[in-house]
Amino acid sequence: MSITSNAYADDDQLMQQVHEFLYGETQALGEEVVIELRPPSPHLPECIQPEPFLANANQAPLGRVSVGVRCGENGRQVRYLQAQIDVIGNYVVAARDIDRGTLITSAMLSERGGNLGDLSAQALTAEEDIVGKIAQRPIRSGSAFLAHYLQAPHLVERGQRVTVIAQGSAFRVSREGEALENGALGEQVRVRFGSREIITARVAERGILVMDF
Repeated sequence: MSITSNAYADDDQLMQQVHEFLYGETQALGEEVVIELRPPSPHLPECIQPEPFLANANQAPLGRVSVGVRCGENGRQVRYLQAQIDVIGNYVVAARDIDRGTLITSAMLSERGGNLGDLSAQALTAEEDIVGKIAQRPIRSGSAFLAHYLQAPHLVERGQRVTVIAQGSAFRVSREGEALENGALGEQVRVRFGSREIITARVAERGILVMDF
């Protein structure tokens, strides 16, 4: 019986650590957070020095979430727990119908309260992630904004004459070239100098690209 008791104690400790990790990842998303964790299989060995991590770090931990846990020395053993995360908070919706090709402004948005876990994993909930983007499809009034509905405006157009700034700690040099593709803020774009030299630089502002050294 002592072995079974210790196993339950180990599972409880693991669950508590994962719960605290998830709470830390989600508490800033809304006013109220509800986390339901599915306990690990009782047939798994004890998890020594557990280090929880999100299996999909590119998405907000909402709805059904897979949580990884590294166990043992150097985290060589990895197991996964399933969680349901509901966050009650505010998110942004379209205040009116928005046509394709429209540049989104704050006047086109309104706020709605609800369970963020019911939204699509691709939903954008913050105004700063939406304003300044261009609608790639019609968006109905009251709809949430999904990432693939929007695109950052091009600051560089294919065929445009652009300035490329190469800069480092002790130098700054600029050259003019021709953009070979469209690019939004922060995107990498190929630029041609003369007939043969082609480099890749980051879009910094309209008509300006940067290479950092």
